[in-house]
Amino acid sequence: MASLPQPIADLIGTLSRLPGIGPRSAERLALHLVQSDASEVKQLAETLVNARERVQTCSICGSLTEQSPCTMCSDPRRDAALICLVERPTDIISIEKSGTFRGKYHVLGGKISPLNGVDPEDLRIGELESRLTTEPIKEIVIALGTDVEGDATSNYLAKRLARPGLRITRIAHGLPAGSGLEFADELTLTHALAGRREME
Repeated sequence: MASLPQPIADLIGTLSRLPGIGPRSAERLALHLVQSDASEVKQLAETLVNARERVQTCSICGSLTEQSPCTMCSDPRRDAALICLVERPTDIISIEKSGTFRGKYHVLGGKISPLNGVDPEDLRIGELESRLTTEPIKEIVIALGTDVEGDATSNYLAKRLARPGLRITRIAHGLPAGSGLEFADELTLTHALAGRREME
């Protein structure tokens, strides 16, 4: 069997490193791209570089944005007393699709996982504590997944962030155990936010 030209093999290798793209999908994409019109491929490459160069993280909440602070942090109509704490910037997109949360956000940047070398100081907890001293925050809704690391991180945060006059709640039922927010539909997230409960 004839081997693929090296540039195609290199492209397959690069594409297969993307999340959700296995070896077969990477091969199909690579073969499609090398047989596409050169101007389309150039446009795709320019769009990728442009997106990477223009998108940054918000200096306040950590969400993906073109300008910092982001539109959610600078929107006076959003409830500044209510913060939803999520693991990744993409989790904000999932919650915003539900259309029910009108507070602000804070991206943690991961979950505590000693086995993977992720300690509390590796996360954006200090930045959240700073926000508690400068913003009128009355409630933090912890919206982390229900896996072991998500539960451990939620419990750690409930203890560390506890202070008088601050409610710490966690989103409720509806999220399948062991999964993240990206797999939940809008209705499930709506119910989970509405049924949030106090952390002890």
